[in-house]
Amino acid sequence: MDITKLNQAPKVPFDLDGHIMAQHSEVEIIHLHLKPGERVEKHTNPFDVIFYILEGKAMLETDHERILVLKDQSIVIKAGLNRGIDNISISDFKLLVIKLHYTKK
Repeated sequence: MDITKLNQAPKVPFDLDGHIMAQHSEVEIIHLHLKPGERVEKHTNPFDVIFYILEGKAMLETDHERILVLKDQSIVIKAGLNRGIDNISISDFKLLVIKLHYTKK
């Protein structure tokens, strides 16, 4: 059994408060913390991603829609979809980013 504590998890390789909580050949889990006004710029990934909102609210934007995401919601983002997330609130926003690196059959 491997246990990873947030304060000891490796940082993500970009300028946000993110920590890699688990890595596996098919799945990676990142804890991401956005302070009020912080955002993840629009980008795409070559794999599916699931966001699970732990705390707060933010705007999730794709090329086709903009939606408010809230605590205890999960959102599936398909590979290749351009998306970004913006903490528009006055509170912290925390989420798990679950990257699915598996090959579809």
